[in-house]
Amino acid sequence: MLSQHPQQQSELAVTTPEVLFVCVHNAGRSQMAAGLVTLRSGGCVKVRSAGSDPAEQVNPLAVEAMAELGVDLSTAFPKPLTDEVVRAADVVVTMGCGDACPIYPGKHYEDWQVDDPAGASSLAEVRLIRDDIDRRVQALIEELVPPGDPQRR
Repeated sequence: MLSQHPQQQSELAVTTPEVLFVCVHNAGRSQMAAGLVTLRSGGCVKVRSAGSDPAEQVNPLAVEAMAELGVDLSTAFPKPLTDEVVRAADVVVTMGCGDACPIYPGKHYEDWQVDDPAGASSLAEVRLIRDDIDRRVQALIEELVPPGDPQRR
């Protein structure tokens, strides 16, 4: 039997964590969070978003606020919450969807109390929400893929 060098063994075991962000309409908070994970993780975290009651389109103020950071949500669209996307995730972050998110053993769940940009009347208010989500996203990435991890780019 061939033995592998310990570093080779750890490289074989590397898997990319997947995060699912869920809110009611998948038109603001969860879309911004997903875009921020993509921006901040450098591809070392897979991300999806969904809504328990998807809206027709992503909130235009959320699109504008994210564009300021170089994240293009102009082609994003609200997606329905399905068992399949929950099962695929390692971490499920709920953002005001209440009991609509199915619970599966072995998944890590977090509930982020974040204001809904749907209730915002200005871009300045949405920026504050975006920045709150951004701080939480960066902390989550640090937990999932700490600095020095081979996946970190």
